[in-house]
Amino acid sequence: MQANGTEKRFLKALAGRKVDRAPFWYMRQAGRYLAEYRAVREQAGGFLDLCYTPEFAIEVTLQPIRRYRMDAAILFADILVVPDALGQPVAYKEGEGPVLEPVRTADAVKDLNTSNVVGHLAPVFETLRGLRRELPEDVALIGFAGAPWTVATYMVEGGGSPDHALTKRWALGGEPGFDTLIDVLVDSTVAYLKAQIDAGAETVQLFDTWSGALPESGFDRWCIEPTRRIVDAVKQAHPETPVIGFPRGAGAKYVDYVKQTGVDGVSIDSSVSPAWAAANLQPLCTVQGNLDPQFLVIGGDAMLSEAQRILSTLGNGPHIFNLGHGIVPQTPPEHVAALSELIHAGTADD
Repeated sequence: MQANGTEKRFLKALAGRKVDRAPFWYMRQAGRYLAEYRAVREQAGGFLDLCYTPEFAIEVTLQPIRRYRMDAAILFADILVVPDALGQPVAYKEGEGPVLEPVRTADAVKDLNTSNVVGHLAPVFETLRGLRRELPEDVALIGFAGAPWTVATYMVEGGGSPDHALTKRWALGGEPGFDTLIDVLVDSTVAYLKAQIDAGAETVQLFDTWSGALPESGFDRWCIEPTRRIVDAVKQAHPETPVIGFPRGAGAKYVDYVKQTGVDGVSIDSSVSPAWAAANLQPLCTVQGNLDPQFLVIGGDAMLSEAQRILSTLGNGPHIFNLGHGIVPQTPPEHVAALSELIHAGTADD
C-alpha cells in the first residue's frame, strides 16, 4: 500500500510527478455492465434514490474498485442532481433517460430555488465521507459535477437532445435569461464542489459532455469562461485540490480550454490523437484518456493493442489512463479485467 495524500499514484500523476506506471480509472466504472450494480439499482428503486441513499451510493462506488483495483474511485451521483437541487423536476424513465420540466424563459430561470442547493445535496456529501472511511488508502477519491453548458442543455431541452437546438438558439441568439441561467449554474456548481471537497473529495472533475456542440465563439463564452470561473472559485477555497476538465468534442480548442480555465488535468475524448495530445496538451497539464469504450466491448488483442498504443504514446508525460467516454452497458466485465491487468502489469511492484 502507498501512503495517503499526495503519495497516491493518481494524485502524483495529476500533479505532474513521476509515477511507476500510469494510474487508471474508467468513466462510468460503476454501472449496468456489473451484475452487482444492477442488484443494488433494483433494491434502490428510482435512480435518484440510488444517488441520494449513501449506503447504496457507497456500495456501487466501491464495486469496481473491489473487482479491478483502480487507482481512483469516482463518487456515484449524476450531473442532474444540481437541477434537482434547484427545484427543477427531474425524473429518470427506463429506456428514456432523464426527463426534466423545461426551463426556457427568463421568468423560469428566476423561479429556480438557489437557496438550498448544498442542503438538498447533503446525502451526496455523506456518501463522500463514507467513501473516505472505506476506500483503500492508496485509492484516490474523485468528486464531480456537470459543467454549466452541459447541464443547461438538459434543463432547456427537457432531457437529452441530438442537436441541443433549443439551447443553442437561446444562448447564441442573445435572448434574455440564458446568461442568468449560466450564472446560477456557476454559483451552484461552485458551492456543490466546495462542499464535496469539504466532505473528502481529493480532486473534482467537470464534465462538459456537450461542449463540442458549440461553435468557436460559443465555446469560449459558454464552455471556457464558466469553467474558468468555477476553477477560480474552487481554487480560492481549496488551493491544493486539483481540478480536471472534460470538454468532450473540443478538438483543437482543448489547448485554449487548458490555457484559459486553469485546470490541472484534462480528459480527452476518443477522437483526439494521443500523439497530438502528447505534443500539445502534456506540456500544459496532465492528460487523462482516451480509449474508445467500444474497444472494451470488443476485448481481446484489438483492445489490448490500442490501450498499449495510448500508454506508450502518452507515457513520456503526465498521464492518467481512462476512456474517451463512459463504459457502455454491453461491456463484458472480463474485458475490463483484462484491460486493468494490462495496466497493472506496467509497475514493477504491483
